[in-house]
Amino acid sequence: MHWRRSLLLASLALAPLSLAACGHSEEEWQAKLRESRNLTDSLAQERDAHKKSEGELDDSRAQIEQLKQQLSKTGVDLSNLNAEAREQRLALDKLRKDKEQLDEIRKRFDMLKQKLETLTKLGLSVTVRNNRMMIQLPGDVLFDSGKVDLKPEGQTILTKIAEVIRNDAQLVKRTFQVAGHTDGKVLTGGPFKDNWGLSVMRAREVLTFLVAPVETKKPGGGLPAEKWSASGYGETDPVAPNDSPEQMKRNRRVELVVVPNVEEMLDLKSLTK
Repeated sequence: MHWRRSLLLASLALAPLSLAACGHSEEEWQAKLRESRNLTDSLAQERDAHKKSEGELDDSRAQIEQLKQQLSKTGVDLSNLNAEAREQRLALDKLRKDKEQLDEIRKRFDMLKQKLETLTKLGLSVTVRNNRMMIQLPGDVLFDSGKVDLKPEGQTILTKIAEVIRNDAQLVKRTFQVAGHTDGKVLTGGPFKDNWGLSVMRAREVLTFLVAPVETKKPGGGLPAEKWSASGYGETDPVAPNDSPEQMKRNRRVELVVVPNVEEMLDLKSLTK
């Protein structure tokens, strides 16, 4: 590059002689001379600008290196910062995906709750308790005191519940558990021995009615038996203190519990807020 610039300068310096030899006028010669000087000045300015840029670049590099040294002295590792930034991005992506999944579960939960709430027209309660959605049926409506035979009124209510579930393509595929509960009054002796036995037999009675075929001499709910189970809690899971007849009546109940799917194993109460 240097020899090209030197050759250019030499050519420019000889230009006036060449012009004179070729018979150019003094005015033309002066114009070429001014052009030569302008080019020389421009070249000098370019050199100065280049030197200035190189100096600024060196200064920037020095500042960056100084900053790195200062960060290193304070215990900050740039590679660790980059790693932490990547981890934060991954964490944010996971939170976003979790939120999308939670929103989808919320939609399914709201739809399920809406379907079951049609049963409130029958005077039943649809609620979420202990992370389980359930239909609560008053025990006194289903059974006489200390008995496990379904009353006609109880059979009518269970028939209507089974009809709602059976005629809904989504509900009928869900898994349910019939849970029997008693009040806190101690039960001793008799065919059931204790409250555990009474609650289990009442749950079993409701279960067998719900899964019995519809078109028989003793018609039932016609629900798929493989989707249903029964359990008894006795007096161990009260919804109210057993300190008055009214409160004890609330505890005598049967619940139809919607068993959560695997992806629904989370705090359902948070979805109702």
